[in-house]
Amino acid sequence: MSIKEQTLNIVKATHEAAADAARLSMSMKISILTEVAKRIMAQKDKLQAENLKDIESGKKAGLSTAMIDRLTLSDKVIAQTVEGLEEIGAFPDPVGEITGMWIRPNGMRVGKMRIPLGVIGIIYESRPNVTADAAALCLKAGNSVILRGGSEAFNSNVAIVNIFKETLTDLGVNTDIVNLVPTTDREAILHLLQLEDLIDLIIPRGGEELIRFVAKNSRIPVIKHYKGVCHLYVDEFADQDMAVKIAINGKTQRPGVCNALETMLVHESIAGEFLPKVSSELKRAGVELRGCDKSRGIVDWMSPATEDDWYTEYLDLILAVKVVKDMDEAIRHIAKYGSLHTEAIVTKDYDASQKFLRDVNSSTVVVNASTRMSDGYVFGLGAEIGISTTKIHAYGPMGVKDLTTTKFIVLGEGQIRE
Repeated sequence: MSIKEQTLNIVKATHEAAADAARLSMSMKISILTEVAKRIMAQKDKLQAENLKDIESGKKAGLSTAMIDRLTLSDKVIAQTVEGLEEIGAFPDPVGEITGMWIRPNGMRVGKMRIPLGVIGIIYESRPNVTADAAALCLKAGNSVILRGGSEAFNSNVAIVNIFKETLTDLGVNTDIVNLVPTTDREAILHLLQLEDLIDLIIPRGGEELIRFVAKNSRIPVIKHYKGVCHLYVDEFADQDMAVKIAINGKTQRPGVCNALETMLVHESIAGEFLPKVSSELKRAGVELRGCDKSRGIVDWMSPATEDDWYTEYLDLILAVKVVKDMDEAIRHIAKYGSLHTEAIVTKDYDASQKFLRDVNSSTVVVNASTRMSDGYVFGLGAEIGISTTKIHAYGPMGVKDLTTTKFIVLGEGQIRE
């Protein structure tokens, strides 16, 4: 069987299972996700053994340290995945929710009801925990899902999907609600992206190259974000000790992820005091700083920043630094060079915080906290299917409700159009 035929067959099966997914009761969804969580924890050693195969192959293939980090199913990652599954299971069921109802002059009642999107295709790299998160979120929202993980995590992804399928079988549910494209050949992605009659939405997760490839080749609507050029603005009224802590966390806690800090903007009135303080801590943590002329005039060991640095998502221990005249200049900088992902301000001034919240149009805007907090799990969504910076349909970390849409419902008493 060709890759095209293989892909078409598994997508058809997922499409046919969508109706069964939409009809799942709240109690059944809870049972499925609770049981999957139990089995993942019970089979942790087996999962990690399969994951180790992927890690060893990745190292031989020369994957970066950041990619290996994303690939690893550590005890912490598994525990967080299990907790996320349980949390998603406990969420109120969005399917069938009436989101509004109003009465027209003729007595007819018009409202909106939340319904599943249908079939969702997830194309992603490295992180095998995405397999569990995506399957759980799609299932909870009444969708069937077709998963296409990266070749570097194939063994891990197969093991996780098998746990879902074993659970669905034991509970008497159509196992095609959750499917994995059973090949690592990239040709399968191209075929998948042409099946607009069978798939309702594509969500890519991974590096900018993958996401641009998907957006360019898809005939199916795509929710995406290309990169995370996240900013921290240290205001003139900042608690400087807090700002140092937030900068260190945003840049060094996990530098290889999309909500890591990439550019720090500092108000000129405190730059002379703050930059030496924060730069010494960043240097101690192994961070290379690339600064504007004003920044380098204060901290002379910084490398000079180029125009390209302001646009760059480093995903590494590198941070761009710029001294700005005021908040307006910081906001203009973010608007020009940002990626609509996450921006943060540190300030003790209420008016300054509100201006930043109002005038910065990224999908997540943070006051006095790290950009690393921009995450579906942290926000209480259980997990996230991805982060959207496209503004249409969903914006920011996407949870269960973002995997539904609404239809109009009309309740009449014989009204007709005159």
